Amino acid sequence: MSPSRASDFKQCPLLYRFRALDRIPETPSKAQVKGSVVHAALEALFVLPAAERVPDRARALVESAWDRLLTESPELADLIAPDERGRFLTEARRLVAGYYKLEDPTRFEPEACELRVETELDDGVLLRGFVDRIDVSPTGLVRVVDYKTGRAPWEMGETKALFQMKFYALVILRTRGVVPAQLQLLYLADAQALTYHPDEYELRRFERTLSAIWKAIVASGDSGDFRPNPSRLCDWCDHKTRCPAFGGTPPPYPGWPDVSPGASSDFEETVE
Repeated sequence: MSPSRASDFKQCPLLYRFRALDRIPETPSKAQVKGSVVHAALEALFVLPAAERVPDRARALVESAWDRLLTESPELADLIAPDERGRFLTEARRLVAGYYKLEDPTRFEPEACELRVETELDDGVLLRGFVDRIDVSPTGLVRVVDYKTGRAPWEMGETKALFQMKFYALVILRTRGVVPAQLQLLYLADAQALTYHPDEYELRRFERTLSAIWKAIVASGDSGDFRPNPSRLCDWCDHKTRCPAFGGTPPPYPGWPDVSPGASSDFEETVE
């Protein structure tokens, strides 16, 4: 279970089904593509020696990040028209410039960027995800950092963002035996930072929350009952036309993936 899929199920069980089980392709938004470009540029920034991580160099990394993304996903060229490309890259560079209002990357060395993390809870629930950045101070304090290319959220959005960060903090607690001193969300569009200081009791309680979410997912998987949960977020959902809450008809339920030993790897990838 990844933080994204857990959030999907919390938001709308049917959305989880469409994404994790039906695997229905979704068209990324321009904002999502821009976010991918900015994340790739910031990841490349920290490959450079600290003294070279200056703003001009960071802005120059944006175009090469876009080129790499196109190589991996050439269909994105249809999403950003040629006459829009200049403005698109300018907006991405502006977000990278916003990062420098929050940190000076020449003054520290992260332990890891885009790190894949994974752990298994006591009841067998497998957690996995990718952390944008992990910093470790000389005294051993751990900071988990996540870049957000939008603006700092209102309360509900903040809660959703912290859910993701607590997920990563729990994985670190279970794999390293330490509670991160800081969970930090960097909102590049308005140069705002949200910093949270978790404690072990809170993370252990969050672990029970994740286990309960997984039990609910498995119960829905066994029964095929993934009910829609209409909200104002439905206006941005790719699956609105096939949602019964709006008069649509979902495709036939594909069933819960095979969990036999020979299929375990594929099962984990599918439902995470």
